[in-house]
Amino acid sequence: MARSRAVAVGRKQRWLAFGEVAHRARQGKQGERVMGIEIERKFLVCDASWRTHIKQSQPMAQGYLAASPGTTVRVRVAGAEAFLTLKGPVKELARAEFEYAIPVEEAREMLALFCEGHRLEKVRHEVEVGEHLWEIDEFTGENQGLIVAEVELASADEAFVRPRWLGAEVSGMPRYYNSQLVVRPFACWSEAEQRGEVSCRE
Repeated sequence: MARSRAVAVGRKQRWLAFGEVAHRARQGKQGERVMGIEIERKFLVCDASWRTHIKQSQPMAQGYLAASPGTTVRVRVAGAEAFLTLKGPVKELARAEFEYAIPVEEAREMLALFCEGHRLEKVRHEVEVGEHLWEIDEFTGENQGLIVAEVELASADEAFVRPRWLGAEVSGMPRYYNSQLVVRPFACWSEAEQRGEVSCRE
């Protein structure tokens, strides 16, 4: 009983902290709330030729305050910026997204206090192809070796140029979600999964 009460108190403190940060993000100088619909397609890469076209690269550290089937609450530090992001379930490649700019020091504290065991690090590279900006995430740590290319679209059926370095599509495959990589990292995948040979929707 005492342990259950302690767990309940811990959860309450966690969500009170989240609510306070979100409120100050909306009201403070860190920036206004950004809400929209994210439409994104994800692919593996088949070679390293994309590296010669990198516009910029940014190391990122992120963790999850909450994650349940279809919804996540994420805190991310990207250089001199930090964000608190809420994402809804994916429906036909689209999902609702609320994003708040928050102080970097508070984001780092949240990662340390609330995201132990649920953090990951990566380097995000930006590459322009045609009219679209591709974000290529190169993961580190337990996810070393995994590289995923993402492109955001205005609609699920929007046409885009497919660069020659683009590999198999993995959109909608849960094991490639960042929120799942903190639970079951790339290092724990089977050899077939690491090669991208397992294509079912887990």
